[in-house]
Amino acid sequence: MIRILRKHVPCSKEFLGKSKMKRRKVLIGASILSTDFMDIKNTIKKINESDLDFIHFDIMDGVFVPNISYGPHFVECVRKHSSKIFDVHLMIKNPLPYIKNFVDVGADIITIHCESDNVLKSLKLIKKLNVKSGIVLNPKTSFKKIKKYLPFVDVVMVMTVEPGFGGQKFMDNQITKIEKISSLISEQNKKILLEVDGGINFDTAKKVIDVGANVLVVGSFLFSQKNIKDTIKTLHIL
Repeated sequence: MIRILRKHVPCSKEFLGKSKMKRRKVLIGASILSTDFMDIKNTIKKINESDLDFIHFDIMDGVFVPNISYGPHFVECVRKHSSKIFDVHLMIKNPLPYIKNFVDVGADIITIHCESDNVLKSLKLIKKLNVKSGIVLNPKTSFKKIKKYLPFVDVVMVMTVEPGFGGQKFMDNQITKIEKISSLISEQNKKILLEVDGGINFDTAKKVIDVGANVLVVGSFLFSQKNIKDTIKTLHIL
C-alpha cells in the first residue's frame, strides 16, 4: 500500500498514548471544519505551534447528513503543512469505497458511524490498511449498538450534537451514554479511547471528562478564542 507524504508524520500509536509522547489525562483535537477557510494557512500554523494532539476532519456526503464538506484532496493539502495526527470522521452513508482514499492522503484514524452501511466490512478494511479505527454513535442511538463492534475498534466516539453542522449546543442527555460506554470499555478491559464531539467548551469538557471521556473534539469554541494555544492548555488540564 502506498502512503504518500508520511515520512514526517507521527505514528497513530501516539494518539493512543503508546509512544514516548507526553501522556495526558485527555487528548484535544481541533475540528478544522469550524475554522475560517479564507485563513486556513494561518490556522494550520497556529495549530502546528500549539500543544494540540490531533486535527479532526468532518467528511460529509449530503446524504447521511444534510450538508456537504470536503473530500480527500483537502486532507491531502493540509497534510503537506502539518505533521499532527489526522482523525478523519466519515459522516457518509457508505464509507467502504472511500476508506483507502483517505488512508492514502494521510489519515491516521478513521471513524465511521454505526448507523451507516457496511460497518463491519469498513472497520476490517481500516484495520487492514494499518490505521486506527473508530465507531461513532449519533445522539439518538443506544450505546448498546456498539457492543458487537468493540473488538474491531480503537476509538468510540459519541456525538453530543446532531451531526452535520458546527456551532450547535451540547446535549446534556448524552452524558449518561458516555458514562455507560466508559463502563462497558472498562468491564471488557478494552484499550479503547472514548471520544466526544459536539458543543465542547470548558464547561462541557469537564462534564464529559468526569464520566470517562479522554478524547475531545473542539470546533467553534476553539476557533472563537483569541489565543488558541492557551485554550488548548486549559482544556488539557481540566
